[in-house]
Amino acid sequence: MDYIILDIEFNGRKFASDLPMEVIEIGAVRLNSSLIQTDEFSSLIKPVYFSKLNGFIKKKTGIPQEEIDIADGFRKVIGDFTDWLNRSEEFLLVTWGGEDLKRIVFDIRMHKLDDAYWLAAPYFDLLKGFLRYKKVTNDVSVEAALLDLNISAEGSAHRALDDARMTSEVFRAVFNELDFEYNQHYKDQFSNSKERRLIKNAIRTMTVQKKLLEWELFVESYLASKVDLADERKLAELRDYYSSEIVKARSSKA
Repeated sequence: MDYIILDIEFNGRKFASDLPMEVIEIGAVRLNSSLIQTDEFSSLIKPVYFSKLNGFIKKKTGIPQEEIDIADGFRKVIGDFTDWLNRSEEFLLVTWGGEDLKRIVFDIRMHKLDDAYWLAAPYFDLLKGFLRYKKVTNDVSVEAALLDLNISAEGSAHRALDDARMTSEVFRAVFNELDFEYNQHYKDQFSNSKERRLIKNAIRTMTVQKKLLEWELFVESYLASKVDLADERKLAELRDYYSSEIVKARSSKA
């Protein structure tokens, strides 16, 4: 089993737009079963939209515009990256949070490529693994995790390969504390973290008040005025999340 520590950069922006954000850099480190680094992958990607990087992204990543201008497009780079991944007989993707794989899947679909390979690829969210290990709930950056572990951060934050290298250091340091039963596969989500946090906080309030509501009453009392529930897929997803949080709340009281 090889461990592929993956990081991406994408052309996020501070203003609203119907145009999609795109992956502009992929970086990855391959560790063997002994956690020894055996290979690296790094490539910039020329975006279809917003090919001129805005000031925020240039400052955040340090990616030069002239390098983006001559970079290969997504189809070429993702093909190269897939070939690189397939050098491993078996691999587990390791990410810091769920955004990296999500952005790759979104771009796969935007370019009308088959997403089956990526939906089938197992991955482990090291951020969640680190939080479980430290028994904390607030998200932390890779740099903060390194600091907590007394590991010196090297390289440039927000460059994909450097971030992958730093993430690999965290992975090595806490490997024996990780529960790989939490391996997962990418799944589309129709709700966002703010909406799910709203449900969690509401359940906490109801638990204190000893007044846990059935789903229909909960929607009417807490969600209807705050969340757009027109998408049936989102509604079903939030209902499942509500049910799981109710189970947790009742278990904690037992």
